[in-house]
Amino acid sequence: MFKKTLLKQFAFLFFITNSIFGQAAVEVVSPDFIKSIVFKSQNETLQFPLVVLGESFEISFDDLNGDERNYYYRIKYYNHDWTPSNLFKNEYMQGFDDLRVDNYRTSFNTLQTYTHYELRLPNENTQFLVSGNYMLEIYNEDDSMIFSRKFLIYENKVNVGAAVYRTRNLSFYQTHQSVQFSISPEEGKFFRDPENLVHTVILQNEQWNTAITGVKPQYFNVNRLEYRYDLDTRFEGGNEYLFFDTKDIRITGSNISLVELNRLYESYLNTNFLRRGYPYSFNSDINGDFIIRTVQGTADGDVEADYSWVHFSLSAPKFLKDQDVYIYGKFNNYQLTEENKMYYNAGLEIYEGVMLLKQGIYNYKYVAKTSDQVLLNALSDSHALTENRYLILVYYNELGTRYDALMGIGETSSFEILD
Repeated sequence: MFKKTLLKQFAFLFFITNSIFGQAAVEVVSPDFIKSIVFKSQNETLQFPLVVLGESFEISFDDLNGDERNYYYRIKYYNHDWTPSNLFKNEYMQGFDDLRVDNYRTSFNTLQTYTHYELRLPNENTQFLVSGNYMLEIYNEDDSMIFSRKFLIYENKVNVGAAVYRTRNLSFYQTHQSVQFSISPEEGKFFRDPENLVHTVILQNEQWNTAITGVKPQYFNVNRLEYRYDLDTRFEGGNEYLFFDTKDIRITGSNISLVELNRLYESYLNTNFLRRGYPYSFNSDINGDFIIRTVQGTADGDVEADYSWVHFSLSAPKFLKDQDVYIYGKFNNYQLTEENKMYYNAGLEIYEGVMLLKQGIYNYKYVAKTSDQVLLNALSDSHALTENRYLILVYYNELGTRYDALMGIGETSSFEILD
């Protein structure tokens, strides 16, 4: 009887442990006083934490308290599906973490006071030993996590060829895009058990919330893995992002109709309309990204760019009454929170929202959320001709290792979509 009780307790603990530690890691949303979280690497055209093993990158953020608080960073390693890895810290990292972010400056000549923090990795205290999925966690003096962000380190050990096609299904021919690709190892190398040990992740515009995972190779061509799917790698095309530019915060500019100075500057954007049902119109964008920039002072955007209240408005009929509407973009990590939620003004028949944003160039769009799902393209519509970036991540668990190495990446765009 005693043994049975112990076995039951062990089974229960094993179940709870697997439930807790087997879950995929998610990024922690930053509090309201933390703004403008930016990743920078040697690829200036892509603000995404993806670097070659050994290459440096930088994360920066602003604390609107402006009192030069102490922040600390920790680093964790994950499997290809963002479940916790079995590696010990000294197996994926050399040196130490849980160290203070000691590079910070106070804003200069701005109405909104803030402290700008910068962390460069790897550094003299922290180096990375393996490629794969990492999470950077920022803590305060009370050892409470303030926010976390994913970053990726890869090697150039595979070749990835990719292209974007219109879907073969005529019902989705005008609205969706299919990504087809092939993977080849280095010359003289081969994949062992690729159906189980090779893992792929496809990202559209670097967004994790729409990632396609778990796709197996469709067939083998000598030593090349072919992924020629139509349905399994199909994305909604979406629509081009809207944008505004506040690099000169004092004047009206692109898509800004009015600027007022109260305690802070307030920028009122032109009222947008629902694009659902309208034909596709090309508009050059940066696929949801944002760029911090100012023309004031010495144009040092890190500490001289000011913050303004940006007012958004969307003209919408009453059929959206059962849906919540949000402002959506990389500036808030594509997360839906109270900060970027919009509220309906029945008198004007528009949704209104306001966000405190640093000077710069911003892409955004509006998304709807029901009680059980997020409708990313219900308000802006979806078109197969929309220009999107696609990123293919290739992981491989080599024989004798206990981790999923990010062996290489592939990049393509739907700018020249194939039929």
